[in-house]
Amino acid sequence: MPSLTRKTTKTGTGLRAVATLAAAASLTLALSGCTKLETTSPSAVRGAAGAQARAGFGTVDCGHAKCIALTFDAGPSENSARLLDILKEKKVPATFFLLGKRHIDTYPELVGRMAAEGHEVASHTWTHKILTDAEPDEIREELERPNREIERLTGQRPTLMRPPQGRTDDTVHEICRELGLAEVLWSVTAKDYRTDDSDLITERVLKQSSRDGIILLHDIYDGTVPAVPGIIDALKKRGYVFVTVPQLLAPGKAEPGKVYR
Repeated sequence: MPSLTRKTTKTGTGLRAVATLAAAASLTLALSGCTKLETTSPSAVRGAAGAQARAGFGTVDCGHAKCIALTFDAGPSENSARLLDILKEKKVPATFFLLGKRHIDTYPELVGRMAAEGHEVASHTWTHKILTDAEPDEIREELERPNREIERLTGQRPTLMRPPQGRTDDTVHEICRELGLAEVLWSVTAKDYRTDDSDLITERVLKQSSRDGIILLHDIYDGTVPAVPGIIDALKKRGYVFVTVPQLLAPGKAEPGKVYR
């Protein structure tokens, strides 16, 4: 997706128009470019049975439970407080891949709240620069700056990042390895940057969801947060347990420089 901000409805509308052109090719480029992208599944990471993952929302063993992870990109935004209220009410943890400029620096209190309420706080770069188009020093700055701010606000340095548009390569992998970051892609997308229709967003998520799924949503768009309660309720009825990405991988752990999907 393009540079993401959600300060006004006008901004979101303009972003959606550009995103529609870019999104169809973005993950394909990441997965089928000149450098073959190798990704690791959650079940492969878990490996042999071991200690259970623990978080503020309780204990779960995804080696036995039917787990799925909700992830939200490009926040915080003016919609994030309501999203956090919903997640708290539903007792569901999420993983937030946060954007720096006009998001972390605009809503610092929401970053702290995310961590305090048991969610995983991760990075989506500082300005949403496409990392495969950037020089190594630019990549480092895009990744280091949100890490510093998130650590300052939460006391915890991120260990996960999501590259904008899912576009990554060997240079990005190597810099992530240096910085202690693993890359997390997704297996479910509602393409909520193309529509504000909450029912359609819900339908798309439910159609694609399966065990060990990683759901990609964006709370910066108007139709997404209203869709979340229905998504949660429907997936719970199907027997799913919601976890953060680290819980999904536990007892294994994400390794810096590797890509998970």
